[in-house]
Amino acid sequence: ISTTIIKNSYNGTGSQDVFPYTFKITANADIQVIIRSNTGVETVKNLTTHYTVSGAGDASGGNVTFTSGNIPTNTETVVIRRNTTNSIRPRIRNL
Repeated sequence: ISTTIIKNSYNGTGSQDVFPYTFKITANADIQVIIRSNTGVETVKNLTTHYTVSGAGDASGGNVTFTSGNIPTNTETVVIRRNTTNSIRPRIRNL
Protein backbone atom coordinates (compact mmCIF):
# COMPACT_ATOMS: atom_id res chain seq x y z
CA ILE A 1 0.00 0.00 0.00
CA SER A 2 1.45 3.32 -1.03
CA THR A 3 -0.08 6.59 0.12
CA THR A 4 0.94 9.71 1.95
CA ILE A 5 -2.39 10.16 3.75
CA ILE A 6 -2.80 7.75 6.66
CA LYS A 7 -5.20 9.65 8.93
CA ASN A 8 -8.39 11.73 8.79
CA SER A 9 -9.88 13.75 11.66
CA TYR A 10 -13.37 15.19 12.02
CA ASN A 11 -15.42 17.02 14.64
CA GLY A 12 -18.41 15.06 15.88
CA THR A 13 -21.85 16.64 15.62
CA GLY A 14 -24.03 14.38 17.73
CA SER A 15 -26.00 13.34 14.65
CA GLN A 16 -23.47 12.54 11.88
CA ASP A 17 -22.79 8.80 11.81
CA VAL A 18 -20.79 8.44 8.56
CA PHE A 19 -17.23 9.75 8.26
CA PRO A 20 -15.05 9.27 5.15
CA TYR A 21 -11.48 8.08 5.07
CA THR A 22 -9.35 9.06 2.10
CA PHE A 23 -6.67 6.38 1.95
CA LYS A 24 -6.53 2.81 0.69
CA ILE A 25 -6.91 -0.17 2.99
CA THR A 26 -6.99 -3.82 1.96
CA ALA A 27 -9.24 -5.11 4.77
CA ASN A 28 -11.81 -3.57 7.12
CA ALA A 29 -9.54 -4.32 10.07
CA ASP A 30 -6.82 -2.07 8.57
CA ILE A 31 -8.47 0.97 10.18
CA GLN A 32 -8.27 2.16 13.75
CA VAL A 33 -10.99 4.51 14.98
CA ILE A 34 -10.29 6.72 17.96
CA ILE A 35 -12.65 9.10 19.74
CA ARG A 36 -10.88 12.03 21.40
CA SER A 37 -12.81 13.89 24.10
CA ASN A 38 -12.61 17.65 24.55
CA THR A 39 -10.23 16.98 27.49
CA GLY A 40 -7.86 15.00 25.24
CA VAL A 41 -8.75 11.51 26.46
CA GLU A 42 -8.56 9.03 23.57
CA THR A 43 -10.66 5.87 23.35
CA VAL A 44 -10.04 3.22 20.69
CA LYS A 45 -13.31 1.90 19.27
CA ASN A 46 -13.98 -1.67 18.10
CA LEU A 47 -14.93 -2.77 14.59
CA THR A 48 -18.53 -4.07 14.39
CA THR A 49 -19.26 -3.12 18.02
CA HIS A 50 -18.87 0.65 17.57
CA TYR A 51 -18.51 1.09 13.79
CA THR A 52 -18.47 -0.61 10.40
CA VAL A 53 -16.19 0.03 7.42
CA SER A 54 -16.89 0.18 3.69
CA GLY A 55 -14.50 0.71 0.80
CA ALA A 56 -11.72 -1.77 1.58
CA GLY A 57 -9.62 -2.14 -1.57
CA ASP A 58 -10.77 1.18 -3.06
CA ALA A 59 -7.80 3.44 -3.82
CA SER A 60 -9.78 6.56 -2.90
CA GLY A 61 -10.94 5.22 0.49
CA GLY A 62 -14.41 4.68 1.89
CA ASN A 63 -16.53 5.31 4.97
CA VAL A 64 -16.64 4.55 8.66
CA THR A 65 -20.23 4.29 9.91
CA PHE A 66 -20.88 4.42 13.63
CA THR A 67 -23.44 1.99 15.01
CA SER A 68 -26.54 3.09 16.91
CA GLY A 69 -25.66 4.50 20.32
CA ASN A 70 -22.05 5.18 19.31
CA ILE A 71 -22.39 8.37 17.27
CA PRO A 72 -19.72 10.93 18.28
CA THR A 73 -21.00 13.96 20.18
CA ASN A 74 -20.27 17.59 19.33
CA THR A 75 -17.54 17.63 21.99
CA GLU A 76 -15.64 14.69 20.48
CA THR A 77 -13.16 14.37 17.64
CA VAL A 78 -13.17 11.33 15.35
CA VAL A 79 -9.71 10.13 14.31
CA ILE A 80 -9.58 7.49 11.58
CA ARG A 81 -6.16 6.11 10.80
CA ARG A 82 -4.67 3.35 8.75
CA ASN A 83 -3.45 0.60 11.03
CA THR A 84 -1.52 -1.93 8.99
CA THR A 85 1.33 -4.16 9.99
CA ASN A 86 4.63 -3.36 8.39
CA SER A 87 6.27 -6.49 7.16
CA ILE A 88 9.82 -6.73 5.99
CA ARG A 89 10.88 -9.74 4.02
CA PRO A 90 14.40 -10.81 4.76
CA ARG A 91 16.83 -11.10 1.92
CA ILE A 92 18.65 -14.37 1.84
CA ARG A 93 21.92 -14.39 0.01
CA ASN A 94 23.98 -17.34 -0.95
CA LEU A 95 27.47 -16.90 0.48
